[in-house]
Amino acid sequence: MLPEKRLLTEDDMKLWEASSTKKELLDFISTLAEAVKGCENSQISEPISPAINTLEQILVSIDKIIDKHPVLEDKEISRFGKKEFRGFYDEINEVSEKLIHENFPSLTHEQLEQLTIYLDESWGNKQRIDYGSGHELNFMCFLFGLYKYDVLKLDIDARNMVLIIFIKYLDIMRSLETKYWLEPAGSHGVWGLDDYHFLPFLFGAYQLATHKHLKPLSIHNEELVEMFAKKYLYFGCIAFINSVKTTASLRWHSPMLDDISGVKRWSKVAEGMVKMYNAEVLSKLPIMQHFYFSEFLKCPEGVSPPGEKGHIHDGKEDDECLAEGHTHSTWGDCCGIKLPSAIAATEINKKKHRPLPFD
Repeated sequence: MLPEKRLLTEDDMKLWEASSTKKELLDFISTLAEAVKGCENSQISEPISPAINTLEQILVSIDKIIDKHPVLEDKEISRFGKKEFRGFYDEINEVSEKLIHENFPSLTHEQLEQLTIYLDESWGNKQRIDYGSGHELNFMCFLFGLYKYDVLKLDIDARNMVLIIFIKYLDIMRSLETKYWLEPAGSHGVWGLDDYHFLPFLFGAYQLATHKHLKPLSIHNEELVEMFAKKYLYFGCIAFINSVKTTASLRWHSPMLDDISGVKRWSKVAEGMVKMYNAEVLSKLPIMQHFYFSEFLKCPEGVSPPGEKGHIHDGKEDDECLAEGHTHSTWGDCCGIKLPSAIAATEINKKKHRPLPFD
């Protein structure tokens, strides 16, 4: 049976909240976070396992697909997503199962089917040309599946799953966000950590949890941000935000990050990030209604049967957000109101050489 979407109601969410599946998934992410505590991006675990090397090569192959789908110059300048992203998305859908099979030939056909959907859904939404923390979660589910199928080992690979694999994934997403002007999924705007991601802040806070000198308030120091952007995920995220949202201070366009910077210790930020991820991503219906249950992510007993709304992934355009009863979001990953890309605003500003009043 292919992975299915089953979380359709608030009653379903209560069953999900109490499920062992949710606990195991959150424990997996927490284990990866603990594995990078006190580590800079370069402090990978040696020796690198064959599975990590192979997985990195899959991501390198995906990265190369981006170049095959260049953006054509539009006559009319729009701040919304570039339609060429759909070509990239379609090709990923065409080659993903083959990529996994060629690199991990020991996996069965059923295992390949289970894993492929999560990898396909990791890059954003084809129809809406957007991306958010729900898509990011799919990539974590892909890694979780490889762990459950004994391809990846937590005792050997946990640190490198973040410092090699997740960082490579994040690099690819930055390319996609920048090239195709991906829109933020949902309408949370400034009330999220940033327009797209959550996990690099979570992992990044753990990296800094034992640092003797850097404080959360350091993100307001431009020189420190530039100095540590390539060493720590959290500072890399701040540097990326600063490069995109140039018309106002962090306090205005990212008030949540500004609030977090007032916490005295990174260890407290790290603890808070896990709680926040649990509450604001894994526990929100507008995000989790898009979540796939599978052979290795068991659906809790008693939730709604599949097919009542939405659709099962088939590589085609996703029109579930038009379905009756679909829960729309005001914070998180969902259709909601289309949000223009802040990246697009910055690029247009450069072309027109005039300031924009808002990002």
